[in-house]
Amino acid sequence: MSGGAELLVGLAILVGLFGVVVQVLPGSLLVLGAILVWAIVTGGAAAWIVLAVAVVAVVGANVWKYFLAARHLTAADVPSSTLWWGGLGGVVGFFVIPVVGLVVGFLLAVYVAEYVRRREARPAWHATVVAMKATGLTILVELGGALIATGAWIVGLLVT
Repeated sequence: MSGGAELLVGLAILVGLFGVVVQVLPGSLLVLGAILVWAIVTGGAAAWIVLAVAVVAVVGANVWKYFLAARHLTAADVPSSTLWWGGLGGVVGFFVIPVVGLVVGFLLAVYVAEYVRRREARPAWHATVVAMKATGLTILVELGGALIATGAWIVGLLVT
């Protein structure tokens, strides 16, 4: 693969890492897709090993983040339906309020869902904080998987 093409793959990986943190793009899938393209074009055992490591890291992180979030939310007595409401609120907020609408919509929807469920402000706010922490944990886990995949790609660049 030429240096320019490797630079484009690196740029796609960088955009993917940004997407993991911002949660607007399917970041880890973009990282994995860029590494897949690199492996196909580069070819050879090293490239396929890098791709295998990247797949295990990204898929493992994406599976683990759901178990981790569920455990965190269950410990705080926050049902998964609250997060569904939060997700819906985030989508609506994304289109209603530019830039920060996703976060504002998510938080507002989680708070309202928990307030309706519990009928008290303090427990509803506590559940909202727990949901924010769980969301942050999932972002960190997904970022970890994407960074491992990125590291494998860098090693693959050095080897090939």
